[in-house]
Amino acid sequence: MKTRREFLKTSGVLTAGSVLWSQFPEPEKFKNMGVQLYTFRKEMQDDAIGTLKKIASLGLMQIESARSEKGNYYGLSPKEMKKVCADLGMTLRSGHVHVDNKFQQTLNEAAEAGQEYLICSTMPTKGQTVDNYKKVAESFNKTGEACKKMNLKFGYHNHSYEFESENGQVLYDVLLKNTDAELVHMELDLGWVIVADKNPMDYFKNFQGRFPLWHLKDMNMAKKESTEFGKGGLDILQMLKQSKQSGMKYFFVEQEEYASTPFESMKENMDFIAKLKL
Repeated sequence: MKTRREFLKTSGVLTAGSVLWSQFPEPEKFKNMGVQLYTFRKEMQDDAIGTLKKIASLGLMQIESARSEKGNYYGLSPKEMKKVCADLGMTLRSGHVHVDNKFQQTLNEAAEAGQEYLICSTMPTKGQTVDNYKKVAESFNKTGEACKKMNLKFGYHNHSYEFESENGQVLYDVLLKNTDAELVHMELDLGWVIVADKNPMDYFKNFQGRFPLWHLKDMNMAKKESTEFGKGGLDILQMLKQSKQSGMKYFFVEQEEYASTPFESMKENMDFIAKLKL
């Protein structure tokens, strides 16, 4: 069986002029680090397998998929996606999905792909009210039950609007308080938390252990858009130091806007992480 490095080399990914995954150290802080594939949305749409090989060459080991025009697996079957990731030494850990009338099919495909988490990435509510968020929480608990029966974990990914308030109650807090922690596993997007003028550390303290997944995303606070690590308003070092309190098991780097290209930005982000003294 080929090693990961041998596979990448014979696949044409490792060349004399490329950035090799082995150039990045792989201490414990890299073991649970991954990438949200929306970062490479155009590249994945154009050439899913080739793009995954390039991502592997950066040393990223955990993958979270995003919905695309070609489906949840970018035109690949669930089994093909699982095999490509396995051959590259990566794990398809999670995926962003719609919770709709095709959700049973989504569940079946996720089980076939071997992923652990299914994440709802948009709030399925027609109103920013406490009552509506309580209804969503009830629905999420039921969805979490359905996932658990198939050995999958259901979760929710926030943006900034969930941190709006009604009658002094923060809607995201309502969601947290009314969902079963065993059934609804929160994916906290740290970038959107600070855009909403909230402190992630408060959530780590007040809702300990509720956030097994993170989106680690630095934000240009003036533009309210993502940027390379160290250039925005997120104190990444302090966040990572508090990862145990939050319950974080895996974090996915996500960047939606770039100074140059997604791959150049990702290299810069990984360099930043590698230099942190945790």
